[in-house]
Amino acid sequence: MKRICFILLLITVSMLELSAWSRLGHEVAIAVAQRHLTEKTKENIAKYIAYDLKEDAVWMDNHRRDENIAFTTHWHTLCIDKNLKYDPNMHSSKLANGDAIRAFRICEGTLRDKRYEHMTDSAVVMALRILIHCVPDMHCPTHTQFEGKKDGKNYEINGEKIKSFHSVYDKMPAFIWGDKSADEIAALIDNASKKERKKIVSGDVYQWAEDIARENIEIYTWNPAGVAQLNPDTVELSTSLVNRQMRDAGYRLAYLLNLYFGK
Repeated sequence: MKRICFILLLITVSMLELSAWSRLGHEVAIAVAQRHLTEKTKENIAKYIAYDLKEDAVWMDNHRRDENIAFTTHWHTLCIDKNLKYDPNMHSSKLANGDAIRAFRICEGTLRDKRYEHMTDSAVVMALRILIHCVPDMHCPTHTQFEGKKDGKNYEINGEKIKSFHSVYDKMPAFIWGDKSADEIAALIDNASKKERKKIVSGDVYQWAEDIARENIEIYTWNPAGVAQLNPDTVELSTSLVNRQMRDAGYRLAYLLNLYFGK
């Protein structure tokens, strides 16, 4: 049965467009966030995006290579050194135009202190699209790029080939939850107390990056870097981590949206 499940998993990976967390994972993070937005925040965001934010969940993936915003292509990952600290200088050629932290900083420059009230609607919409995408992206296990743990190609699970280690985690939410909707999943994983949520959103984005890294590095205990044969229990082992990261991405996104639009 386990072998059949993994064969179906691999077929799914080959059929779906690859993007961090997939559409489902991004929608889950946004759905968790929406459960914690204030009415004032919802009202102010609706002045710029009048539809469900989940509709723009993967807008950044779908348009990342458009000519006018091609410089954002790699604004979906961040690099972590061997001390589990954020290091913007790693992979400098690939990330010459920035990473997920830079994406956040640009959004902050547009949205904080209600600066957006003096900007065009299109600038605010773009900042929102970046924010609702890149905050969840920071939490994807293989979007935390660790020093010395390079994602390779040509992996196998139970003799079946897969494109990359990265691709497994891109689609992990769907592997875990099947055909459940984002709102259904959000309701099930939104299980932190008010005190726990406050701790999760404490600190700044650099602290978040380190907190995320300390959790995401665990995937390399199940599948050490450079080992081509992946652990057949990868989905089962990853379930708690992935659910927690989608949930925490939602809490942090809600915190930011309330901070920027809740006044």
